[in-house]
Amino acid sequence: MTKDERHGDLILDGHKLAWHRDRVEAWLAGERIAPITIDCALTRRCTYRCVYCYGQLQANDEMKMTRDVIFRFLDDAAAIGVKAVSFVSDGESTCSPYLYEAIGRGRANGLDMALGTNGYLLQKDRLEEILPALTYIRYNISAADAARYAAIHGCREQCLSKVIEIIKESVRLKRTQQLDVTIGLQMVLMPEFADQIIPLAILGNDLGVDYFVIKHCSDDENGTLGVDYRKYEDMVDILKEAEDHSTDNYLVKVKWSKILSGGKRRYDRCYGPPFIAQFSGSGLVAPCGMLFNSRYKDFHIGNLAEKSFREIWQSDRYWEVMAMIASDRFNPQYHCGTLCLQHKVNEFLWDLRQEGAEYHMPDDSIQPEHINFI
Repeated sequence: MTKDERHGDLILDGHKLAWHRDRVEAWLAGERIAPITIDCALTRRCTYRCVYCYGQLQANDEMKMTRDVIFRFLDDAAAIGVKAVSFVSDGESTCSPYLYEAIGRGRANGLDMALGTNGYLLQKDRLEEILPALTYIRYNISAADAARYAAIHGCREQCLSKVIEIIKESVRLKRTQQLDVTIGLQMVLMPEFADQIIPLAILGNDLGVDYFVIKHCSDDENGTLGVDYRKYEDMVDILKEAEDHSTDNYLVKVKWSKILSGGKRRYDRCYGPPFIAQFSGSGLVAPCGMLFNSRYKDFHIGNLAEKSFREIWQSDRYWEVMAMIASDRFNPQYHCGTLCLQHKVNEFLWDLRQEGAEYHMPDDSIQPEHINFI
């Protein structure tokens, strides 16, 4: 049995939109649909200064995400039919004093909740409060060596040991309390981090997490971060070696479809944001993270601190912007950075709408984990 067969219900390189046929068919019919997943942050602040951080390219006018604003957003999301909210986006949500309450509020509303974090500010004694409410928690870690960790993440060397203790406690609580939460590690791979691939694959197994995923590094349309996507091709052997560290209880997965894409897209319309929306930790509502920066104001829709999400979603402005990015006035091959969050969903929707692909309903008996995080 291959590693993919052992972990077939955990999709880390692909999408899960095919399991949401009702929403897709409503969109194809021209209806105004609620997002299935919303990826957002509770603040734009962060404790780290990672060398690969796309957040530095997303600067926009920030408003305060108060407890009332966050709760109103989570209430509205559930009310209009959103199924899942991930606190990731362009800020470190553990910097918000309302993170723990927000996770609880979202779960109480019936939303699937997830958290992506560097883990440094998480409080050990409050993990028990949030882990039962999370579908998954993903720790972002791109080095297993303290000195390399500090250099890559822009922090002190002792930060790594603290984060490892938080991960260990998360795993302990999951096991002792038999929690359903999935615990993962994610490496954002720049070619110069190759020496850390195998050590991280080993570390994930030693810590007892469920998976370790290796993803590409996104860059903007101007190549500001300087990612040379051609160099990923030279790393195939070491990446395959990392995947060989998978076991029956631990998956190492490379996002091959993006890492070997050369940073290119095959579609020239953006259809994904109505299904998977992204909001900034500033409160900004825009179609996606690549359009957060203030220079993209033509695509900015509103701010959660000024108006409720329900009002924003129902507004003509929301749907005008969604129509604009799906039209010939906007081409993601030129107007966007590389390989966005919506990339795999865009490919699927492009094939349905432009290539005449048939909608093949997946086998219900193989329903994937985290199905509402598309």
